[in-house]
Amino acid sequence: MELFKIENLNFTYAGRDVHTLEAISFSVEQGNFVVLFGESGSGKTTLLKMLKPELTPHGEKTGAVYYKGNDLDDLDQGITAGEIGYVMQNPESQIVTDKVWHELAFGLENLGKNPSVIRRKVGEIANYFGIHTWFRKKTTELSGGQKQLLNLASVLVMEPDVIVLDEPTSQLDPIAAANFIHTLEKVNRDFGLTIIMAEHRLEDVLALADQVILLEQ
Repeated sequence: MELFKIENLNFTYAGRDVHTLEAISFSVEQGNFVVLFGESGSGKTTLLKMLKPELTPHGEKTGAVYYKGNDLDDLDQGITAGEIGYVMQNPESQIVTDKVWHELAFGLENLGKNPSVIRRKVGEIANYFGIHTWFRKKTTELSGGQKQLLNLASVLVMEPDVIVLDEPTSQLDPIAAANFIHTLEKVNRDFGLTIIMAEHRLEDVLALADQVILLEQ
């Protein structure tokens, strides 16, 4: 099944004259592990944010982004919030609560899920990621690698169909980065979850990729 289809996408930030994205076209099949790469300034972050309507930057867009055959701009926010997950570069930027367990529950609470369902899903995801050993810690006590793992788990607990990641290991040490990438491989394999990620550690992810997309300046 075709999950995303991008057709002749162009984007220019407000107040600028030069395209950040120009004539971008590709499609992503469900279950694929997609790696996006290019030099700094090639528009990787902009493109990834345009796959998540809540994060789409302000500017002039032409072309289209389709999700499951529907124009992404026309979809209900409840669909895109639950089905399209997003993990940012900076582990600090995404955490919004003070405790690990509350961070895991936060997204489900916002989606209005039943408390008993939230408890069950949070317990399952904590065990899957090995978070149960630091389940009641303050988020400020976590290492960078733990924070990024928590960000991933907090997205996955909402059972998305795709997770978009913007250089998620860029601020992690080599060991934490390798562990995080291994976890992504496991999630892709165990859940058949579509992964779309920009990553500067290409040697660590190219072997995992079903599809590689190069953005040129």
